[in-house]
Amino acid sequence: MPDLSTIDVAGKRVFLRCDLNVPLKEGVIKDDGRIKASLPTIQLLLEKGASLVIAAHLGRPKGEAKPELSLAPVAKRLAELLGREVRFTGDVTGAAVTTAAESLKAGEILLLENIRFSAAETSKEESERAAFAGELAKFADVYVGDGFGAVHRKHASVFDLPQLLPHAAGTLVAAEVQVLKKLTQNPERPYGVVLGGAKVSDKLGVIENLLGKVDVLAIGGGMVFTFLKAQGKEIGTSLVEVEMLDVVKGLIATAEKNGVKLVLPTDIVVAPAFAADATPTLVAADAIPADQMGLDIGPVSAKAFAAEIVKCKTVFWNGPMGVFEFPNFAAGTKVVAQALTEVSGISVVGGGDSAAAVRALGFADSQFGYISTGGGASLEYLEGKELPGLKALELI
Repeated sequence: MPDLSTIDVAGKRVFLRCDLNVPLKEGVIKDDGRIKASLPTIQLLLEKGASLVIAAHLGRPKGEAKPELSLAPVAKRLAELLGREVRFTGDVTGAAVTTAAESLKAGEILLLENIRFSAAETSKEESERAAFAGELAKFADVYVGDGFGAVHRKHASVFDLPQLLPHAAGTLVAAEVQVLKKLTQNPERPYGVVLGGAKVSDKLGVIENLLGKVDVLAIGGGMVFTFLKAQGKEIGTSLVEVEMLDVVKGLIATAEKNGVKLVLPTDIVVAPAFAADATPTLVAADAIPADQMGLDIGPVSAKAFAAEIVKCKTVFWNGPMGVFEFPNFAAGTKVVAQALTEVSGISVVGGGDSAAAVRALGFADSQFGYISTGGGASLEYLEGKELPGLKALELI
């Protein structure tokens, strides 16, 4: 895959696809990690004498211009972090955007409005995406793909556009791929994976693929209750995917057959309702009251998870252990995060809620081996899927 060392950008306009999909609440950015992760590529391109037309998405507006999903707050924060002006178009294409792009001088930056405000960006019709990519191609001389969080999408600005311009991977995408190769190509052992989050179905592909590769697989979060139910345990009103029970039984059998140590919680923090002020109670994993729901792994389980993690030389973690946004149910996630900081080999936090959790719980990015910016993209890579955005960057 060509990187920035392979392409001359001096005096050229670069179309830079970033991942600036940050969590927003009432127009306020709650975690600017993805913006900060984009800075090295932006700064390097500016140092090389380029001007930049930056495109990114925010949420899933489904082709509609939704004010609450505008990139305006991102433009402001990006300007603050760079210490220079970032022009903002307020639109994706059109005469005004074209004029703004063509007027850029070396060192200047133009951020387009949310690229997904255009329905053609995410269209399943190749002709629609191709036509949109053709419009975008007029803005620049060179394409740089640095939005790792979107490379698993066959979208116009990710897949179609790089095929129309000289292109290269940005430093973030190159780093993400390098780290993921360490997780998939002869990882240093023991190799442990910790998975959490709400649903087994969201992680089924990666679990199936990893059961042939890892030494330890620890399961927490909402998805664990489908595992416990599959073992015949009472889970009360906890989240469960009934249709996945037979599949999970198969996963448990495969883990045993392959010699994978499957670590499930033995104690659970429960509450009568999904609420920040709900009263927490600690119970055994096989004794959840019928009127209670599990919202976190318990302290004994967290300690056991941590003990397995610190033994490993390679660890990948995706998905919180509980409802970390609620202080009463954040302890399990915090213990697991702390254990990852103590791994002697490489520890990778797999983006999305996991990255948000470690920052919310007071950890610094530098305490971990690597924090990915792309939860879904990372998981699909670990499933062994071909990612369209990477495939497009590899094409010469």
